[in-house]
Amino acid sequence: MKIGYFLSCEEYTPAQLIEQARLAAESGFDGLWISDHFHPWNDEQGQSAFVWSAIGAISQVCELPVTTAVTCPTVRIHPAVIAQAAATSAVLLNGRFTLGIGTGEALNEHVLGDVWPTVDVRLEMLEEAVEIMRRLWTEDGFVNHHGKHYTVDTARIYTRPDTPLPIYMSGFGPEATDVAARIADGFITTSPDKELLERFRKNGGGDKPAQAGFKVSYAPTEEEGIEQAHRIWGNSGLPGELAQVLPSPRHFEQASELVTKEQTAQSVTCGAKADAHLEAFQPYVDAGFDEIYVANMGPHVVDMMKLYRDEVLPELRRSGR
Repeated sequence: MKIGYFLSCEEYTPAQLIEQARLAAESGFDGLWISDHFHPWNDEQGQSAFVWSAIGAISQVCELPVTTAVTCPTVRIHPAVIAQAAATSAVLLNGRFTLGIGTGEALNEHVLGDVWPTVDVRLEMLEEAVEIMRRLWTEDGFVNHHGKHYTVDTARIYTRPDTPLPIYMSGFGPEATDVAARIADGFITTSPDKELLERFRKNGGGDKPAQAGFKVSYAPTEEEGIEQAHRIWGNSGLPGELAQVLPSPRHFEQASELVTKEQTAQSVTCGAKADAHLEAFQPYVDAGFDEIYVANMGPHVVDMMKLYRDEVLPELRRSGR
């Protein structure tokens, strides 16, 4: 099992993301996730760096594998452009790049005025986008495509890695999980849902890698950790499909008022105790994920990295969790 660090573009500046990537490598993490957003979830998070610039910079400060968690290659940016961005990232990272994809959220994808499609249409668009990207990564000549959702006219990517990029797909429900099992090279989620993981593997995913990620709120005290988790990432407690359909940080702030501090305390690991952080991994280990990525909320990233370097990561590896 591999343990990685999750870089949150919504909360930290580009310089902080680059420094966190360097620290993650020094602290013993096995890889990096990095989010891909146009907006943060709320104004308290306050950032939203262009992920492809950040990946380029990260490639120069550490050698950890990087996965986008996740990119939506369907509405805001055409899949041919994402194919070029991902190929360049893979070259900069000497092949240590995985394109994590998903159907996206209105929060990020509505900004050009496009209609936000229903989930079945978004999955259909994503499947066509994957076909386009793989052709651009593998075909030697110019690519032409005239599909239901996209047109590509005599396009060729000249800067690309020696081998095609792996594509992992997120699945937060049965329909998306089935598509991921059929078209993707791996599975991504943020929930320790054993049933969905088994569904992915039974419906075509087989022994393809499965990644999962979650957030903790490191702070000197549990109380401070709860406060910063609730203030910065209260949106994480929103149920159902709200995360896919709300169009702006303002709407997420309004919806997050329904999430109480007590609910945050029950759902997020907060504070500085190594045992609590170790326990947070257990549901994902029990579910059978191959790679688990952990993000930090709040300003205490350096201390969080020290805790993981000195206590959490050694114990996870010693115990075989």
